[in-house]
Amino acid sequence: MTASAHAIELLKVAALAADSKAGEDLVALDVTQPLPLADIFLLVTGRSERNVVAIAGEIEEKLIEAGQKTLRREGRAEGRWVLLDFGDLVVHVFHEEERMYYQLERLWKDCPVIPIELPAHDTRE
Repeated sequence: MTASAHAIELLKVAALAADSKAGEDLVALDVTQPLPLADIFLLVTGRSERNVVAIAGEIEEKLIEAGQKTLRREGRAEGRWVLLDFGDLVVHVFHEEERMYYQLERLWKDCPVIPIELPAHDTRE
């Protein structure tokens, strides 16, 4: 079994929202095999607590605009690891230190990575 088309659409919205708030190192994992309750985990890194909260807020806002209700939200007050549960999609927005410490990619290493297409950014200063 692989991630549903609905979950892939949610992923696209969430990834663009994270990217718009300078989210880094976006990784999407297809967790349909080990988890019956979710299709995709999206992992995102923010550089500071404020950035983590901004990224999570933008993701939540854009998914609500797309008609997807947030089922659960954890960790927003601390700004170190925010978990947003949208059913088929679960988003983890980490402060870079927490991302390195918890290493969810290693924990879920047997799950396939889903490619994420983001717009190119102008790198000129």
